[in-house]
Amino acid sequence: MSLLQGLNLGFQIGDISILKGIDIEVNAGEMVGLIGPNGAGKSTLLRLLTCVEKASSGEIFYDDTNVTQISAEQRARRIGYLVQAAKAYWPFSVEKTVGLGRIPHQKWWQHSSDEDQSKIYRAMEVTETLAYRNRIVSTLSGGEHTLVMLARIFATDPQIIFADEPVAALDPYHQLHVMEILRNHSRNDQASVVVLHDLSLASRFCDRLYIINHGELYTSGAPDKIMTAENIAEVYGVKTNIVQDADGISVMPVSRLGDHHP
Repeated sequence: MSLLQGLNLGFQIGDISILKGIDIEVNAGEMVGLIGPNGAGKSTLLRLLTCVEKASSGEIFYDDTNVTQISAEQRARRIGYLVQAAKAYWPFSVEKTVGLGRIPHQKWWQHSSDEDQSKIYRAMEVTETLAYRNRIVSTLSGGEHTLVMLARIFATDPQIIFADEPVAALDPYHQLHVMEILRNHSRNDQASVVVLHDLSLASRFCDRLYIINHGELYTSGAPDKIMTAENIAEVYGVKTNIVQDADGISVMPVSRLGDHHP
């Protein structure tokens, strides 16, 4: 079942074309990865899909309904968006910060209900942030902070989670933890869309990958079909060793290829 479709999406600033002719689909029960070199347009595509930015061309559909016919309030309940290097700058406790995720489900005069509290608790349980629920969020480490911001999204109970480089600057343990959380979310009628630079993590956790290069869709498909040395050489300009085993695909960059500039 298709949850989201982007058709012929383009984004332009003045005379500069950032994205052009992008088609993308996100189905229920899958984790979709957006990969490609720096400046390829991955984060811009994520902003278009979440309606943070308005596409210069093309259309976006949620469940066959054009996003122009869906209110901002409805979108806020349906999607969660973890921005790149997401941080909370307020002197709130972890629990209160996570609780902000319930705002789309509340009216301005309402206090948190039992259902809200249950969702907040569950979000902290899933992200393993219960242990420091009473700490001020600004005192946390980078990995802990990322998990709290992810918990805030889970508290919203969204159908689709969009995450822009959620594992950047995290240690291997926290990288795997975040990817496992997003993978577990992508079950049944839910999905995740993740921008990643780590090709091994993208290959091991994502059901499908979209390779974006120079603002265009280079190719897309299952990791074992498109994660080839030839594709990586063309897009990234590097030679790689690719190993596939019981745990999935591992991609190890070995050397740059001459004067190739992605």
